[in-house]
Amino acid sequence: MEKKEELKKELAIIEKWEKDQGNLWIWERLGRLPFKLLDKITPQFVHNKVGVLLDEIGNYIQTGGKYLVSDKQLFELIGKETNLTIESINEVKDIPLSTMNTVSQKLTENRKKVATVQGATTGIGGIFTLAIDVPALLAISLKTLQEIAIIHGYDPNEKSERIFIIKCLQFSSADIVGKKAILKELSGYYQNGSQSGEMMSQLQGWREVVYTYRDQFGWKKLFQMVPIAGMIFGAFTNRSMISDLAEVGVMLYRKRRIMERLGVTAEGQI
Repeated sequence: MEKKEELKKELAIIEKWEKDQGNLWIWERLGRLPFKLLDKITPQFVHNKVGVLLDEIGNYIQTGGKYLVSDKQLFELIGKETNLTIESINEVKDIPLSTMNTVSQKLTENRKKVATVQGATTGIGGIFTLAIDVPALLAISLKTLQEIAIIHGYDPNEKSERIFIIKCLQFSSADIVGKKAILKELSGYYQNGSQSGEMMSQLQGWREVVYTYRDQFGWKKLFQMVPIAGMIFGAFTNRSMISDLAEVGVMLYRKRRIMERLGVTAEGQI
């Protein structure tokens, strides 16, 4: 287990990362403009697909649905890094942060490869296969965040944990105003854990997640409208989006684990 000084140093790195997220604001604002124009020329079946995503996100929060991942494979991966036999998430909680980071990076590289292939495949047909790409990328995103949760010792089978995962997804898609609001919401979660009533009361905000997630495509997906050439842009875009999402997941889950090890009180004092 890390010493208190080491944990505080790691926490400072994450807090600096949180502040740096504000520097992306102008680019995110510009990135959303093309999608507003695309809305006017996008076929109705693409809009219908977004409606389906709303229902799927709702089902995921309630039950996990088809997006839940198997923890056994992750236990084996963690076991190889630690030379231990891992049989439960409770055993994962006590592994070193460095091991959590190593396993997370290996996982991220694998998910980035899957997203790259997915983007290249759906990019062949331009805007018509975009309807396939959006839900497929959402599935990869949810599974990536769940795996990161398990690696840090948190169980996606718990409803409260799935809400945190959705908040991570929302954070990666939000502008600076949204990011600040989410970080404020999560501060109570860090201090009070999964029993935080405030986090549970924000369940109705999941619809916004789908729209901000879709808007994030913006100019990144603009060139994917072009058949064949969309393969290149689709592959690059999907890879970068999963890379960014994984970074968010690792940072936010790493912060939770650090603060729990430091023993943060309800008032947020260490």
